[in-house]
Amino acid sequence: MHFLDQAKIYIRSGAGGPGAVSFRREKYIEYGGPDGGDGGRGGDIVFEAVSGLNTLIDFRYTQHFKAKRGNHGMGKDRTGKGAPDLVIEVPVGTQILADDQETVLADMLTAGQRVTMLEGGLGGRGNASYKTSTNRAPRNHQPGEPSEEMWVWLRLKLLADAGMVGLPNAGKSTFINQVTNTKAKVGDYAFTTLVPKLGVVRHKGREFVLADIPGLIEGAADGAGIGDRFLGHVERCRVLIHLIDIAGEDPVEALRVVEGELEAYGSGLEGKPRIVALNKVDLADAELVDAFAEELKQAGVDRVLPISGATGAGIQELLDAVLAYLPEKSAIENPSQPPLADGDEGEADATWSPI
Repeated sequence: MHFLDQAKIYIRSGAGGPGAVSFRREKYIEYGGPDGGDGGRGGDIVFEAVSGLNTLIDFRYTQHFKAKRGNHGMGKDRTGKGAPDLVIEVPVGTQILADDQETVLADMLTAGQRVTMLEGGLGGRGNASYKTSTNRAPRNHQPGEPSEEMWVWLRLKLLADAGMVGLPNAGKSTFINQVTNTKAKVGDYAFTTLVPKLGVVRHKGREFVLADIPGLIEGAADGAGIGDRFLGHVERCRVLIHLIDIAGEDPVEALRVVEGELEAYGSGLEGKPRIVALNKVDLADAELVDAFAEELKQAGVDRVLPISGATGAGIQELLDAVLAYLPEKSAIENPSQPPLADGDEGEADATWSPI
């Protein structure tokens, strides 16, 4: 399945049905009179968050959504049938934005959440409702309220408990393949990951969702590379795992670049808890690992975990550190409680509230 995390769609609710103009004409009934019924209500546009979806690819091929209009009223005081609502299913974590791509109209955070975005028009009045003591044969009626329409953007921000960040080729794909059943592409070149990946980690009888995003480069927050667009997928993570390639030129510089991009991107990423790990330690001796770890500590890192995504060395200690930031039930074990909002990081028992 192709991954798509952004789409623009057109939505239009249904117009109300027109009221009827009708008069009774029945044999053996001396006096007739108006009996035109009201029109039916138009259908609403409703968004619903559903589990089991993690892409907006369907909206690439279907971009126009129009609810049906209500039926017109009829004689014998018959009211027109109301149109059904048009329900648009989106993945959990989808934001609905106005055409300016800045105003958030709705944030679909839990499975089953429904938001009525556009309301259908009310049905028009039939001539029977205009009858008065002085107007016995009205021919007035209403055409029904018009529909509402707008263009909206859908932006998907995946819900995960922990997210991985790092420079390209830091070993993130190898790591997620090691700890989950994800089959992420691995290669000895930069940007092997082109779209975010999600995997379920099972560790010590618990489960949590891990997100891997494409590698970051300097200037990513300003549009360089491909990582800036996908940083939104780790906005809602409780903790970030920063992988640093020990085989790289300068681990401290790698730390500075990624941390600088997270701070430049904002949206609370700069304040999230970090777990810094030196990856690919199987390619270096213990002396070099200790030296690089000491440099990172001098750069402000409290704890550095040496790991190897290829051999599995140090993975258990890293997963233990991740569990310390998670509640007893993670996002996958308790879908009704998404990851913590900004400013709540590290409070495992805190009650979650929307951003």
